Amino acid sequence: MSVILTLICHASTRAVRDAAFPADEPLDPQGHAKASALAATLRRVDTAWSSPSPRARQTAAALGLDAIADPVLRDIDYGAWSGHSLAEIEAVAPDAVASWLTDCSAKPHGGESIVDLLHRLAPWLETVGKAEGRIVAVTHTAVVRAAITLSLDANPMSFWRIDAGPLCQVRLRGNAGRWTLLTMGE
Repeated sequence: MSVILTLICHASTRAVRDAAFPADEPLDPQGHAKASALAATLRRVDTAWSSPSPRARQTAAALGLDAIADPVLRDIDYGAWSGHSLAEIEAVAPDAVASWLTDCSAKPHGGESIVDLLHRLAPWLETVGKAEGRIVAVTHTAVVRAAITLSLDANPMSFWRIDAGPLCQVRLRGNAGRWTLLTMGE
């Protein structure tokens, strides 16, 4: 038996539109409308999970999902960078940004590194990979990118080569804890 896991990035927020590191803001009206429209396209769902953040919970609700909040699915902790744009951070700490983008174990913001995120998510994926049925998890771009990196058993630097935006959907098939990437798109 196998499980189909559909990971969905939360809908757009002001931080997404401003290219800023998020700080638990709600969905913007356009994001809410797009998530509501996407609800009709979802396939059968046996179990739904979401990050506990307001933007993920609101996306799950707009998709018509009665999702269980799981802290493992929370966004990466951007530490002191939360609420600031990448341009703002680069203007005052270009070396810190460069370090973060080239060393997956770096955490110049005082939050989580990419490696930390991968280590947090790996046991969850292993457990879900042994389940059966169709599971949907509404989460964050960083978590979706980490899940793809882990499912492909890719180098952590591959995380930076995956583009996933608001409401991006990634479908993975799990069988005995091993994953196969089925589809990725909006």
